[in-house]
Amino acid sequence: MPSIDIRHAHSLSPDQARQAVEEVAGKLSERFGVACEWCGDRVDFNTSGVQGRIALEPGQVHVTAQLGLLMSAFKGPIETEIRRVLAERFV
Repeated sequence: MPSIDIRHAHSLSPDQARQAVEEVAGKLSERFGVACEWCGDRVDFNTSGVQGRIALEPGQVHVTAQLGLLMSAFKGPIETEIRRVLAERFV
């Protein structure tokens, strides 16, 4: 299965970073019907064809995802959109 592994540095406080992840998870849920669940300092998400997590680490956010067969065809656009959102939310 194709995978996505993106690390993005940021200078947000832990509370600000958590709030930014909350906003991103809310958008995922709203736009794509993704089920999101907090587990410590990470959000696990799952929908048909995609399973992954957004983890808060010191000074960075780490996004990983496994793409199913159908979603693998969209790996490039998905990665581009993730990087755009991270750049927008995590300065």
